[in-house]
Amino acid sequence: MSAPSSPSRWVAVLAVAALVVPAFAAGEEPKSGGEEGRPAAQGKEEDHHSSALTHELIPLQLEGFPERPRYLLELGNPYLGTGRIKPGIQLPTGAVWQPSLIVFGTLRTAFQSFERGDTRFTELAGRLDLFANLQLSGTERLVVGFRNLDREGRFTSYILEPDPGDAAFQAAFGDDGDRFREELNAEIQSLYFEGDFGEIFPKLDSDDFGRSDVGFSVGRQPLQFQEGMLIEDSIDGVGLTRNTLLPKGTSNFRATLFVGVDEIHRANVEDRAAEIVALLTSTDVRRSTIDVDLVYVSGSETSGDLIAGGISTVQRIGVRNTSLRLLASHAVDAETAQSTDGAVLFGELSWTPHYTDDLIYFTGFVAVDEFSSAARGPATGGPLGRAGINFAAVGLGSYGAPLSSRARDVAGGAFGYQRFYGPAKRRQLLAEVGLRLGTASDVTDSAAATVRYQMALGRRLVLVWDGFVGRRDGGALGADETLYGGRFELVVKF
Repeated sequence: MSAPSSPSRWVAVLAVAALVVPAFAAGEEPKSGGEEGRPAAQGKEEDHHSSALTHELIPLQLEGFPERPRYLLELGNPYLGTGRIKPGIQLPTGAVWQPSLIVFGTLRTAFQSFERGDTRFTELAGRLDLFANLQLSGTERLVVGFRNLDREGRFTSYILEPDPGDAAFQAAFGDDGDRFREELNAEIQSLYFEGDFGEIFPKLDSDDFGRSDVGFSVGRQPLQFQEGMLIEDSIDGVGLTRNTLLPKGTSNFRATLFVGVDEIHRANVEDRAAEIVALLTSTDVRRSTIDVDLVYVSGSETSGDLIAGGISTVQRIGVRNTSLRLLASHAVDAETAQSTDGAVLFGELSWTPHYTDDLIYFTGFVAVDEFSSAARGPATGGPLGRAGINFAAVGLGSYGAPLSSRARDVAGGAFGYQRFYGPAKRRQLLAEVGLRLGTASDVTDSAAATVRYQMALGRRLVLVWDGFVGRRDGGALGADETLYGGRFELVVKF
């Protein structure tokens, strides 16, 4: 984001405009070079110059566009709306804040059935994401988020099968014999303030050379780095970001230092003793964006300490989108379930076929030993969820991905085609096949195919159908298995 102009520059611009605009509005050229009036060759013009600014209020031209949706609650200047902007409040620091509050969210409910081992699970599950965003300026805001129907990976749900007396039910949900699993809560999922020191204290740098343009965030905040493969969690911490740096040969360089002290999940389970320090950078060069990230996690004696990092490059090659990522983790002491030695090489390729809005994509990966993410939330699955919908967690209920997203001694990938069609392209059909090939004797092979259909109804409702069939090698100790499952989800946005 470009730094704002200094007050002295604005004064100069306004002074020139005060002289030039009235002259054009009167149909006259400004005087220049000691000559009065217009050049003789120009001749007479009409009294009103075509480039003059009009005083007439012209509303936004919205013919053919849908009406702007209403939020659950909206106070202050309308978010992405039209009309006069309120003058705001000038702080003693010199900053001007124009507070506006919006409350919005998403309600997801699903009926889903799947196999886990030799047992079929069928359930109704729900998830509610509710947010309040207090926008104070273009750079400062306070965000509060709730997940009222789930807690630590357990979702409010009703289990239709198996029977509560079955061992599989008791292993998954406990032995209380209750089909209804209630996880209603008022715990805060996100609560953070973010801003920019240079915008809050503009008087610190009156010439606005950017010395004080340091972004910051403090509180419980969602983090996602290396497309969620390195970090995907909501963590209590503090971050400092220096942006718009320009090393030679680059168009931008961003560096973030983040320190996390609580709410850190490792392998999808909270580690109450964990703390995290991360240096996260992104560099824009002529043809690519290069991210280099390094994270140190200190944990309990049980979970252990971990060093993890990643380097990636994202670019277009002709009409094709490509990315390549190399991630590695190292257990500082002995390996544990949360701290392991390993590396992953991950690549993506996608493009839009000519004369369509569709998307074709390939992903591929190779994992050596076992890579551990620095932090992973309880409903995010494993680090290979980025490979495709056959690997990704749906983040609702007990429904698991058709293929494991664990990054241990495995090679594989996915191929998918996403087609957009219907009025205004509001329907889409996605078909994908995925493959995992074990590179160690105790890692079995598996494959799956998933089809997903999504349809938008109105402006707040989305219907989602998923279905999959998979094949898993039983290895030396078991028979091969054919797995299948499906789900129907109703998404309401408000």
